[in-house]
Amino acid sequence: MNIHEYQAAEILKKHGVQVPEGIVAVTPEEAVNAAKVLSDKTGTKAWVVKAQIHAGGRGKGGGVKVAKTLAEVKKAASEILGMNLVTHQTGSEGKLVHKVLVAQNIYYPGNYTSEEFYMSVLLDRNTGRNIIMYSPEGGMDIEEVASKMPHKIFREEIHPGVGVQAFQARKIAFNLGLSGKAFKEMTKFVLSLYEAYVGSDAAMLEINPVLKTSDEKVLAADAKVILDDNAFYRHPDYESMRDLNEEDPAEIEAGKSNLNFVKLDGNVGCMVNGAGLAMATMDIIKLSGGEPANFLDVGGGANAKTVEAGLKIILNDENVKAILINIFGGIVRCDRVAEGVVDAYKNIGEISVPIIVRLQGTNAEGGKEIIDQSGLKVYSAITLQEAADLVQNILKD
Repeated sequence: MNIHEYQAAEILKKHGVQVPEGIVAVTPEEAVNAAKVLSDKTGTKAWVVKAQIHAGGRGKGGGVKVAKTLAEVKKAASEILGMNLVTHQTGSEGKLVHKVLVAQNIYYPGNYTSEEFYMSVLLDRNTGRNIIMYSPEGGMDIEEVASKMPHKIFREEIHPGVGVQAFQARKIAFNLGLSGKAFKEMTKFVLSLYEAYVGSDAAMLEINPVLKTSDEKVLAADAKVILDDNAFYRHPDYESMRDLNEEDPAEIEAGKSNLNFVKLDGNVGCMVNGAGLAMATMDIIKLSGGEPANFLDVGGGANAKTVEAGLKIILNDENVKAILINIFGGIVRCDRVAEGVVDAYKNIGEISVPIIVRLQGTNAEGGKEIIDQSGLKVYSAITLQEAADLVQNILKD
């Protein structure tokens, strides 16, 4: 689950990572009050007003503004709140800004000799171990650094049995070219950052930039954190961090029916029972000349109710030109799935998009017979090749 920057900052702060003080606001008036509180608390005379959306590149899109007076805070908040913020990560459709973070301006007078670094903690799936990835080129997109200056990206692999060690933190500080107090501060920062990653059950933790101030402090100037949904039973408070405004409405609707759904940009909707079969189905669609419009796993208990819910979600995508339902009948019987498809079709009403149903496994022939005799605009298949050919023929028409 993605969370906002201000929520990520709270998690980091809890684990000893230094972050700028900030307060979230949903109106310009709240933003001004937040600036006053920060001024009283930290003595800051300048603030940064930052759009809170689940995407990077906010500054380039006009979603980050520096304010030196309360009037400027109000003006910045008024301009950012309600704007449709377009960044390289949102796509051309952008994201509507519902809240802003008012934070102390850490680029204060006299701090112009500060340095920016990049640092992230994530799992290397090739080795099964966590890594700390870091670079002296902070403030830039890491993809751009990797493309133009790959020699400036460093990786530190962490042994799962012992965690990050002090010598590794010192190595990171050394590779970033630090010395003196800043060296010690960065060492503590790395150890605390890794503790935050493990302690919060994060799937990814990215700080860009990590800022070294002119007075040798090291803090997380910005933070992006993705939490592992599978660990929520250990963190009951995380559910309250979910922001439905930032999620795809189709994915929210799918969640209500316990469907695993991810919207894509293709023209063939797919509904499958099992994640592995879903990936294979997406390959079939690609090989047939189409593009998957979604990933939808109905799980092992496919029935009329789940099939109907899945079809409704897929049909809401105007780009869908065909739907492929690919079910393997192990515990679930194919004839019951076929009955569910027919019932769902009738309940939904007029469906203009052709539906291909591929059934394999328990009672597959019986399921095919039910589909063939339904009189509906539904095509049946048993083998993967039959399903692929049907998709190809429909897309040609």
